[in-house]
Order: sequence, then structure tokens, then C-alpha cells
Amino acid sequence: MTLLVLLKQRLRRDRWQLPIWILGVGALALVAAVGVAQTYGDAAERQSTILLSMANPAILLLRGLPNGSDLDAFVFFQIFTYLALCAGFMSTFLAVRHSRAEEETGRAELIGSTPASRTLPMVATVIHGVLANLAVGVLVALGFIGGGLGVTGSWVTGAATAAVGISFLGIGLLVSQFARSARGANGASAAILGVAFLLRGIGDALGTPSKDAQSMTSAWPSWLSPISWAQHTAAFSQNDLTPLLLNLALAVVCVVVVFTLQTQRDSGASLLAGRSARPDAPASLSGSFGLAWRLQWPVIVGWSLGGVACGLLAGGLSKVVAQLTTANPIIAQTLQALSPGQKDSLTSTTLWALFGFAGVLAAACAMQTVVRMRQEETTGTAETLLATPLSRLRWLIDYLWLGVVAIAIVLLAAAVASGLAVLGSGGHWSTVGESFQAAAGQIPAALVYLAVMALIFVLVPAITVPLGWSLLAIGLVLGMFGSLIGIPDWLKNVSPFAHTPTPSVDGTDWSGAILMVGVAIVAGILSVAFVRRRELRT
Repeated sequence: MTLLVLLKQRLRRDRWQLPIWILGVGALALVAAVGVAQTYGDAAERQSTILLSMANPAILLLRGLPNGSDLDAFVFFQIFTYLALCAGFMSTFLAVRHSRAEEETGRAELIGSTPASRTLPMVATVIHGVLANLAVGVLVALGFIGGGLGVTGSWVTGAATAAVGISFLGIGLLVSQFARSARGANGASAAILGVAFLLRGIGDALGTPSKDAQSMTSAWPSWLSPISWAQHTAAFSQNDLTPLLLNLALAVVCVVVVFTLQTQRDSGASLLAGRSARPDAPASLSGSFGLAWRLQWPVIVGWSLGGVACGLLAGGLSKVVAQLTTANPIIAQTLQALSPGQKDSLTSTTLWALFGFAGVLAAACAMQTVVRMRQEETTGTAETLLATPLSRLRWLIDYLWLGVVAIAIVLLAAAVASGLAVLGSGGHWSTVGESFQAAAGQIPAALVYLAVMALIFVLVPAITVPLGWSLLAIGLVLGMFGSLIGIPDWLKNVSPFAHTPTPSVDGTDWSGAILMVGVAIVAGILSVAFVRRRELRT
């Protein structure tokens, strides 16, 4: 009975977050199935696309392994890794929200003093997370079936998506045992998910094409990733559920370790001890910007490491592109037919595509500065801070400047890493310069998200966090995958990421970047103007 009450409490608390995640992932599956069928309805076009994908490791890195040119298998190749990524994020956030966050606020200690003790809440969280992922799996399967795909393969895809989510549910619960705060646990869990995505991508990009160049066998790094385990079900072509045993085994091991650790530590404590505080504060903390930097620098470092990973991949894979085109004659012939004499353009496409993800990381890092403002407001520390001569206007402006600095640091880290990777692989200095151009091209979109997030914080602070992250997710799907899933151009152009500069035969068009800078300036000015009239809302 107590377990049922705890489960109802979790369902009640997640009555908004979970439906958005579950319905959103299901809708993405449906739209992808319909959109890919409309965009790639011709078998010859799908075959050419697979050939081009094999020639460009960036595509394999971002999408996964092809397993034939049949429409059903082609849809799985195009969208599954993103379905799995969404399930992973949903699960890690859920795990942290009902474990470390509960301890941080003191609610876990109150519940632990009841007959529920410390064990049943964790059991309820595990059941809650598993049910949420099963719901995601069912909607993914129904979305594919509704899009006209095969029933068996659709259910295999749903099972694979749910299995990835359950794996990261266990990982999120385990990370929460070590982290000292919910923010730290969310950041570490997201980093692990990102590493899993990159390991899968590296293994896929370095895979071996089949003789007919319509499928690939992944390299060994893929087998280090829970996302890749689910991908190896090869839905619609092989429908092999055996790799999912690895996902479930990982989840079981994590949960067992979590229950073991839960009995060995005090409520609210973490397995990683915090360092001792300094007896005297440094002079940098005498100002609002210095304090904001002190609060955010670990987050900025974390996102910058993600930028470094993107940069290393962007620079390192530019060499692999040329090698693959010479290793497989079929791929080389296809590229020559599609873009005669434009081998260098393929290298540029790889570079700029991966820097698009560095731009997403920069935007997320900048948005977290505004999230920090909202957290300071809700916990009451902002009220204490603003009781000093510090004004609300100066407080907001300092955080906005910190967001701009965060964008610059993340993208600079990506550009430097890419340049070093290019030089290390024997590339030309011109490609190093292009790395910095690609990084600069991502700045306007990141600034738009920073300014719009600040405006949301000023006008509707209660929904700052969910609305801000939702806009980032929507922009990512529309801007980067809109063409893939058949979204109309007018809707795709809503996303800032759809207007980032990209190289072409006629040169690089920066008009969209200039427009986005203007939008960011207007949104920033409005947020600064309205914050004068806004009261603190805890």
C-alpha cells in the first residue's frame, strides 16, 4: 500500500514532464516514418543516400548504421539514434529528480522517517521509470505502425528505445549516489549519455561497408555504448532482440549497486565529498559577475569538454572522408556522380555539420546561466543578494554577459580542438581556419537562445526551465532534422539552427546570422527593460 502511494506521488509530480516527453518521442517517431517515406520514397534515391552516408563519416556519426535500402530499415537508420537519445535524457532527468533532488531539498529525509523507510522510495522510482520507458516504447511502435511501417520491426524499435531508456535510468540513479547536487547529477548523467552517443558514432563512422555498400558492420567502439546495443537489433532487417539483454543487464547491475550504496550513506550525503571552503573569499567575489562566474564555471567547463569532443571529431574525421572514398570504389563513383570535382566540399560538409552540434552545446551552456538565475530566485538567495546595493538590472546584465562568455568559451574550445585534430592528421592550415569560421557561424543561434531564455525568465519566470529547454529541443529537431523528416520549409525556418551559415559552391551566406544577431539584441533589450518592473517570485 505504501509503495502504491509513493508511485502515485511520482506520477502526480511528473504529470506535466512525462506526458511531454512520452508524447513528444512518439510524435517524432510518427513524423519521421511519414516524412522519410515521402522524402525518400524512391528505392534508387535511398540507395544513393546510403552510399553518400558511407562516404561521409559525419552522417554515420549522427544517424547510425544503415541496414539495407528497404524503406522500413531506412527509416530506422535515419531516426533511431535520436529516439534513443530522447529516451536516455528523459530517464536520467527522472532518476535525478526522484533521488538526489529529493535528498537535496530534504523531502527524502521526511519520507524516510515514515514506514516507507529509505528503500521503498527507490523501489517506487525504479518502477516509475520503467513504466515511463515502456510507455515511450509503445508510442514509438505505434508511431511507426501509424506511419505505414512493418508491425514486427516497429515493436522491435519500441523495445529498443525503451531498453536504452531503462539503461540510463539505472545510470542516472547510480550517478545520483555520487553527486553532491541535483545539478551535478544531471550534468554528469548527460555527459555519460553524450559519451555513449559519441562512442556509438565513432564505431559506426569507422565501420566496414558491405560489398554492395548498402549496409555496414560497426567497429568495436560501438559495443561500449548502450545506444549501440539497441541499434544492433537491426529492426526491420534482422529484428534481433538479443543485444537488448546487455541494456537490461546494465540497468540491473546499476540498480543493485544503488540499493547497496543507499544503505551505506546518510540521507543527503554523497559518496564524493566536497572540498573544504576557503577561510577568506577572493576579491573576484566582490561583484555580481564574479559571483555568477564562481557559481557557473563548473557547468561551463563541462559543456566546453563536449565542445572539445565535437571539435576533435570534426577535425579528425575530415581525413577519414578522403580515405573512405578511395577505399570503396562504389562510394567513390557515387560521389563523383553527385558532386564531380567537389571532394573538398564533402570535407567542409563534415566539418560544419559537426560544429552544428557544438553550437547546440554552446546554446545549452548559455541557457543554463539563465536557469541558474531562476534557481537563485526560487531558493531565496537572489533576494538576499538584491538586498544589497546590487540592482535587478545589473544582476540580469551580468548573467547575460556570462552567457555570452560561455558561448565563446565552448565554441573556442571546439575550434581549437578541431584545428589541432586537423594538423595532427596531416591536414592543411586552410581547414584550421575553416574550423574557426564554423565555430563563429554557431554564435548567432546560441545568442538567440540566451536572449529569448532571459526574456522568458523576466516575463513568465515560473515556466522558464521547461519552456526554455523545450524551445531548444524543438529548434534542434526542426533545424537539423527538419529536411530529414519532411517538415515544411516555413516551419523548419522557425528554428535558429536552420539559419546558421553553411558553405556552398557560391560561398558562405551570412545573412541569416546577421538576422539572428538582430533578434538576440532585441530580445536582450526587452528583457533588460522589463526586469525593472518585475518582482521576485520564489
